[in-house]
Amino acid sequence: MGVTDRVRGVVGESRTGNPYRLLAAVAAGWFLVLGMRFVVPAVLPTIRAEFAVSNTSAGAAVTVLWLTYAAMQFPAGVYIDRIGERTLLVGSALLSGVGLVGYLVSPTYALFVLATAGFGLGTGLYGPPRGTLLSRTFDAREGVAFGTVMAAGSVGSAFLPLVAAVVTARYGWRVGLAAAAPLFLVVAAGLWLSVSDRETATDDRSLRADLRAVVAGLGDRRLAIAVAGATVMLLVFQAVTAFLTTYLVTTREFSQPAAGALLSALFVGGAVSQGVTGRLADAYGSPTVLVGVCVVSAVPLALVPVLSGPLALGLAAAAIGFRMSSGPLTNAYIVDLLPDAVEGTGWGLLRTGFFSVGAMGSTVVGAFADRGLFDVAFYVMAALTLVAGVLFLALPERA
Repeated sequence: MGVTDRVRGVVGESRTGNPYRLLAAVAAGWFLVLGMRFVVPAVLPTIRAEFAVSNTSAGAAVTVLWLTYAAMQFPAGVYIDRIGERTLLVGSALLSGVGLVGYLVSPTYALFVLATAGFGLGTGLYGPPRGTLLSRTFDAREGVAFGTVMAAGSVGSAFLPLVAAVVTARYGWRVGLAAAAPLFLVVAAGLWLSVSDRETATDDRSLRADLRAVVAGLGDRRLAIAVAGATVMLLVFQAVTAFLTTYLVTTREFSQPAAGALLSALFVGGAVSQGVTGRLADAYGSPTVLVGVCVVSAVPLALVPVLSGPLALGLAAAAIGFRMSSGPLTNAYIVDLLPDAVEGTGWGLLRTGFFSVGAMGSTVVGAFADRGLFDVAFYVMAALTLVAGVLFLALPERA
């Protein structure tokens, strides 16, 4: 047996080993992918000041990040059914790392937005294969599996923006963003060694036929309600995370590291809640837990304009972060309802839809801010969260 054959054997054994090794690799990737997506909003006050742009323009940059992320969801979903999750996950990690390097060569705001778009495209490949891989690997315990991975993303979102804010204060925002690029290469290697191939399409089924099957599946009332609720929750989440640090710096006169710490508190709340709600959903059903998440996260949003002091605002931010636990619950619910033959295509198409709508949140809040209505924006976001709660109240339990 040659060296190549021995290497293949070792890799093959690694991929068919303990599924929790796979879970750890996927979680590590999501730790970086999600965490680094929120580093841009965390250092946005510094970027905005350097380039002297308005809140609306700054919000538009975050919208570009989420729109490019959204644009990749459908292609990624299509290719799950054709080339499998492993190639997409590894490719996402590699492209994301390369995209971060682009920030080092962004002397103008236009090039900064272009680098942001590149990073968004790379990270956009990760979400759909992550969801289908977890669903097929942890069928009986998918609530815990999704919750674990999403909690890792929340920890990354709490830790990485805080670190980036400190690095930015000392070395500049470009280094704060690009320093994570080597970590993506390490994660790419871990994913390649731990994720097994799935059975991909071997027939001549066309994309048009797949789309017809997906559209037919959308006639399911449960799927329509779940997607609508997830879209509203995502829009508000994207809006509040994009501008919380800017609000604290410009309206409450916090320093950027202090504002970054409060944004981290939001993600800490999300990480804690995801570890709990996944188990609650497995025991009591996703719809009931989702309604509770909406109520718990709407109240602190409405209180932000009237609270003062870092302790009160930190607790409010942590409570707002509870809304993050809706993500794994709606993901698991939606993926489970999609037809098996077009699961990847359908999941990618739906994610492109609700991430595209959600991406507009930061631009809308930026427009509110430029008109002196920052506080009003928080009241609107609280109201929209309650609308999502009403939608989830009408959501039937899965069989």
